[in-house]
Amino acid sequence: MGNYNRRTFIKYTGLLTFFAAIPSSVKGFYNDVKNIFVPSKKVIPVKLSINKKMYNVDSDTRTTLLDLLRENLQLTGAKKGCDHGQCGACTVHIDGQRALSCLTFTAMLPGKEITTIEGLAQGDDLHPMQQAFIECDGFQCGYCTPGQIMSAVACVKEGHTGSVAEIKEYMSGNLCRCGAYNGIVKSIQKVAAK
Repeated sequence: MGNYNRRTFIKYTGLLTFFAAIPSSVKGFYNDVKNIFVPSKKVIPVKLSINKKMYNVDSDTRTTLLDLLRENLQLTGAKKGCDHGQCGACTVHIDGQRALSCLTFTAMLPGKEITTIEGLAQGDDLHPMQQAFIECDGFQCGYCTPGQIMSAVACVKEGHTGSVAEIKEYMSGNLCRCGAYNGIVKSIQKVAAK
């Protein structure tokens, strides 16, 4: 019957008896200290415009946009890479500006227009940058591709496509573990040339 014996039984019984015998005042003190240092969740209603569609959500004030998109709204295009704002896999546009959704609190976004990779295409027509990534082989495994495309769209819109060095500088916040950087730069150049 396994490794159970009388000694093990007595050890666990004694341990349980010890914890049960802790005075309720000590337990109360622990709960008071915990409530001071670990604040409880504060949920607020938030009205968001994402990909030109309105969402009414109840969100913890500490919830990031990335977690809200992926966990609550099932918009999984933005990827959770490093979750520290270092890889760019979670890049979205907020009011037309690129932003790292893993570092952006949802509570800060009412009244702003959020665009994710799911909102770039117009129906069945791909965004020119999405099409360029396909034509120029701008991806390999595809994990970083949504963030790369969102940053690439912003790079062209911001006018930072004067040279390969300038493109690389403005895309440096987006990492690709597969090393598809040449295809990414070609994709950006192709869209910028139109």
